Amino acid sequence: MQQTILVVEDDQMIRRLIRLHLEKYNYDVVEAGNGEEAQDVFLNHHPCLIILDLMLPKMSGEEFCHWVREQERNEVSVIMLSAKARIEDKIAGLRMGADDYITKPFEPDELIAHVEAVLRRTGQFCQKVVHNGLCIKPRKGEVLLYDKRVKLTKHEFNLLYYFMQNPNNVLTREQLIEQLYPYADNTVLDRTIDAHIKKLREKVEDNPSEPQRIQTVRGMGYKFVSV
Repeated sequence: MQQTILVVEDDQMIRRLIRLHLEKYNYDVVEAGNGEEAQDVFLNHHPCLIILDLMLPKMSGEEFCHWVREQERNEVSVIMLSAKARIEDKIAGLRMGADDYITKPFEPDELIAHVEAVLRRTGQFCQKVVHNGLCIKPRKGEVLLYDKRVKLTKHEFNLLYYFMQNPNNVLTREQLIEQLYPYADNTVLDRTIDAHIKKLREKVEDNPSEPQRIQTVRGMGYKFVSV
């Protein structure tokens, strides 16, 4: 599973430089130019790591870091970027909730080394699949919708995980039955899957009456749409 990194930096050139180097090392990168935009990106993409400039418009880096920690998202790592090089500033940043602190200017390879070091410590929390604000963590058995926990039954969880592993592919009812009930006989009917789908839509769709994520493909089955 590719690890997603959120880069929050108001300087577009620096942001682009960071992105290019991260993508060279096969990281999935999302961006924000200010703290308020970063909140929306965070809730939609559920990053494993945030590279955070402290001097931001609309909401400071310190305020954004505090907001992230308030979401009970302590598994998300934060690397702070700042021109403040005093030891007191570094200590303050680490106590605020950062996992690492890098002073500007910095070399791109130096940043990559810090990213790799942080993710070696926290990478187990990055076992997740994310699509359009919906995040599933198979190892933790947890589902988040826009950062709010969703309670699913075992079958609903397994069904959603299978869908999210096969985005934009049509899955027949027979495939879904085999996935959920591998040792069942013919007593498992199509309407059993339909009932699971109905309950799952009630929990993960913004509007269950007009599902956008789990769509019905008439005469074929269902498709999980990744926007």
